[in-house]
This record gives sequence, C-alpha cells and structure tokens, in this order.
Amino acid sequence: MPHSKDLKRVDMLKSLPSIESILSSEVAGVFLAKIHRELLTTLARESVDEARNAVLNEKRAPKNPDQVVDDVYRIFEAKCQQLLRPSLRRVINCTGVILHTGLGRAVLSEVATKPVQELMSGYMNLELNLDDGKRGDRTSHVEELLCRLTGAEAACVVNNNAAAVLIALNSLANRKEVVISRGELVEIGGSFRIPDVMKKSGTKMVEVGTTNKTHKRDFVDAISERTAGFLHVHTSNYRVQGFTAQVSLAELVSVAHEHGLFVLHDLGGGILTDLRDFGLPHEPVVRESVTGGADVITFSGDKMLGGPQAGIIVGKKNLISKIKRNPLMRALRCDKLTYLILENTLRLFLHPKQLHSQHAVVGMLSMQVEHILKRAKDVLDAIVKKSRRFDVAIEKSAASAGSGALPLEKLPSYALAIRAKDGKIEKLARQLRLSEPAVLGYLQKETLYLDLRTVLPSDLEELKRILGGCLSS
Repeated sequence: MPHSKDLKRVDMLKSLPSIESILSSEVAGVFLAKIHRELLTTLARESVDEARNAVLNEKRAPKNPDQVVDDVYRIFEAKCQQLLRPSLRRVINCTGVILHTGLGRAVLSEVATKPVQELMSGYMNLELNLDDGKRGDRTSHVEELLCRLTGAEAACVVNNNAAAVLIALNSLANRKEVVISRGELVEIGGSFRIPDVMKKSGTKMVEVGTTNKTHKRDFVDAISERTAGFLHVHTSNYRVQGFTAQVSLAELVSVAHEHGLFVLHDLGGGILTDLRDFGLPHEPVVRESVTGGADVITFSGDKMLGGPQAGIIVGKKNLISKIKRNPLMRALRCDKLTYLILENTLRLFLHPKQLHSQHAVVGMLSMQVEHILKRAKDVLDAIVKKSRRFDVAIEKSAASAGSGALPLEKLPSYALAIRAKDGKIEKLARQLRLSEPAVLGYLQKETLYLDLRTVLPSDLEELKRILGGCLSS
C-alpha cells in the first residue's frame, strides 16, 4: 500500500499546470508584447520543471497542490522579468573609491555626454571626410586634440591600455627583444600582466636589474643585435620604497637613442594636467614623457583622463604610423560612442583651470573636505528621524582615487556610519544594493559606511530618499 507521503507527492505532481494553461494565463499575457511566444513556451517548461523538482525534493517540497501552482507562476513571472530587467543599472557610489573598476571606473563628465543622444540616434561622419567626401580615418577626430594636449607628433586609439601596449610592442618589436626592469613587471587588474602582454605581442622580454634596484648599466649590458627597444612601465598601483634605485626616463632615452632603439613608456593612468594645481601629489603627466624623449607613450582613457574605456597611444609620427598600419588595429579599434565621448572629454583639458567644475573625476579628487562634511550633515538631517532600528553618525573617512592612481594618497573625507541595533547590518547593505538606483557602501567592523566624496551632486536627493526608506522599513 502506497505511503501517505507518496500519495501526497503524486497529488502535487498532478496539480502542475500545463504549458498551454500557463501561456493563456494573465501572467503570460503581460509579457506577450515583449517576449515572443516560442521563448515564453521555453520559460514555461523550465518553470514547471523547477516546480516539479521542488516537489520531489523533501527538504523544499511545497505544502499542498495550491502552493505548487503558485510556485509555477511565481517562477515563470520571475524568469520573464529577469529577461526584461536591465542588467546594467545605475549605482550611487558611496565606497569612497573614485575610479572604482567594479562601477565602471571614471564617471563621465556631463559636458562630454550631453551631445551623445543627439548624435548616436542617427548617422555620423565616423570614417568620412566631409570636405572631400572620401573615406576618412576615425582617429582624426581626436588626434589633433591629443597632439596639442601632449606635445606628441601623432596619436591613435585602441580599446584599452592593455591593447595599446600589445599593439605597440607587436608593431615595433615583433620577434625582437625588448628590455625591461624587473621592478616594473607589474600586474594590474588581475589579467593584465606585463610579461604576459609582452609574450602575446611576439616580443621577447629581457629582464634586467632586481626587484628593488636597476641601474643604467643593466640596460646597456642587455643590448644585443636583436634588441628593438626599452619598455618603461610606470608602477602606478604600488610603490617600492627604502633601499631602491631605478633608471629615469631621461637615462633610458639617452641609452636607447644612442643605440638606435625606441623607448615605450607605459603610463597606465594617463594624466594630462599637473595634479599639484588641485592640491594633489604629482603624478607623471603625458607631456612630460613626450618632452622627456619617449618615442611612444600609452595610457588609459577611463582612469584619470575621466573618459570612456580606451587605450591611447601618442608619440613619434613614424612609429605611430607603423602602429596604425598593424592589422591588429582593426581588431582593437574603438567604436563611434568611444570616439564621441573621448573627443568631448579631451576638450575639457583645453582650459585646465575649469576642470574642477566641469570634469567629474577632477571635481571629486579636489573636493574640499568641508564641502563633504556639509553633504554628510545634509543627508543625516534628512534621515535621522527614520532610523529607529539603526544608529547613524558622521565619521571621518579616507577616500582614494582607485584603479592604480595615487596609490599612497588617502583623501580626507566624511562618511555616514550606520550600525544596526540588532547587529545585522548586512541585511541593510543588501537592501541598499538592490534598491533603484543601487546604493553601494562598504562594511567594516559591523558598520556600514557611506562615503560622501564619491556621491554625484545629482544623486544626493535620491540617496536621501532610498536611505530613508530602507532605514524605516
């Protein structure tokens, strides 16, 4: 005689709705205008399968046939919504990290993005010379700006800085040797390792010196008939301090040019203006590398430059021409959206004194700590009466540039420090992450911190609304 549990399971399996009944339901009707019937059928089958597996699993089996039916429709509706819900969502950055890789690095300046919708909704002259009506070069939209801002003879753009280093080495030193100091064999972002990029470029890497000390004579001694040039990498995301020695760019250029070799300077972040003008420590400026004699310089578009993801290459005209002719350029080139935003971002640097008010990244880096405190007080005043289950206070914090820029520099800031009276602060952190827009802070010692330096001015009112709602729920 069948066991009562088995009979109950059979009844629940019989209650599973048919695919046709799901497709003719009101739930499916909501999605028919946005998801075609064939795909809805697949989603319905998957939903039934998941509900059936739940019935067969004693640990998570539903209690009765009605719940089985409800589960099927709940799963089906969730699958449909998941397909229609944008995966990329707006985030209010309260992490204190300005160039947050997980959040898309540089925030694009409003001036740079304003013309985007108008131009992107139609055609544009990406590769057309409007003067003569002939095919043009997409690099021309930014090359003159880059040359004027850096002092370089020529420039080109690829899709990120790793690609810039790769194509430059492949164009100038394929099957030849390139010498680099052991102290500059950096790893950035996990997948970008200088030795790996050099190997993929077809270049043979020749290491010289030690981790902490490399001398001019090390480069001289490494030169052979197969040597094409030197690679000088700015160690942007760390510093080696103490008993150290490194070869300056000027010394490298002197040795290289004496032997007919090139110097490729990988700056990583790429800064077009002196940060000391904004009260920040000095970081290498691209123009300094150009005037220092580097033949090719590579840097990122979406870090300190504050633009879209791109790898920018500037330098001597004859060498840039070789890079442009490389078949890899087609594979690594940027699209119209990148060029459009990059061009508008570069124009901001034509008047450096206005950067603090027009350039989003520079604005956050140079923001006065008094202004941040005022922001924190403003948000606290708006939410303090809604936080019965939480203790909220303003505390000093330390923000950072992020993405390898200014690695030793901590930017004084203020954050809201939120502690749950029941000790379960993770629940609030998750609730904020799942809000619309998402709010992202950081957890430390049972406290959720929301740093106000990295919150955009346009996000402050929404931060108050979302935070107030989550604290009072």
